[in-house]
Amino acid sequence: MKGVILAGGSGSRLAPLTRITNKHLLPLYDRPMVTYAVEALVEGGFSELMLVTGGTHAGEFFRLLGNGQEYGIERLFYAYQERPGGIAEALGLAERFVGGERCCVLLADNIFERPLRPVVEKFAAQERGARVILSRIAEEQHLRHLGVAELDGDRIVRIVEKPAEPPSPFAVTGAYFYDEQVWEILPTLEPSGRGELEITDLNNWYVERGQMEADVLDGFWGDAGESIDAYYIVNDFVRNGRRG
Repeated sequence: MKGVILAGGSGSRLAPLTRITNKHLLPLYDRPMVTYAVEALVEGGFSELMLVTGGTHAGEFFRLLGNGQEYGIERLFYAYQERPGGIAEALGLAERFVGGERCCVLLADNIFERPLRPVVEKFAAQERGARVILSRIAEEQHLRHLGVAELDGDRIVRIVEKPAEPPSPFAVTGAYFYDEQVWEILPTLEPSGRGELEITDLNNWYVERGQMEADVLDGFWGDAGESIDAYYIVNDFVRNGRRG
């Protein structure tokens, strides 16, 4: 299994901070945001990673990460997304790297307190399908800005993007696990109203076929790219040394 870090997008929700750089290069306390994603996957047992990015600051990731060995990566590859086309489109750029096998996909602005390795191990033992990580969010207003899982017991029956009435308190975080089917599904997705291939549509394909598993991860989870306020909440969490 290989790891894919998605670090593209315009970062408009963090403007004006992102007028001069990619949001994933912004600092979280004392180092660039993307290094936390790299660390999370290396700690999760991944030795081969691909970083997908785009825009005018793509070269700065290479300057920062190099060949990845300083961060414990055996082989680090890069892919360039020519235009913002959505998370699912960015994942498609990693197909040759993954080699049609299973993969873990991590959005580079997501920060987890707990290690991902237990979820990685569960997915490795999973016969087929996909897996997502859920986080319980107490504030209903916050849930309205996220992808939220509708549950029947422990089973996901639907994932709703930015629901006016959240069907549960469980948000879908930016860590996804897919089996080999994902490379056949991606070309069949249709662009959303904003002209992008949405990761929620990909996840719901698995949900509709009863092939989606989920884990609720305890501890802090934050999406530092969600808003300026969220960025500083994540920054404060990291600064206070509570991560890990």
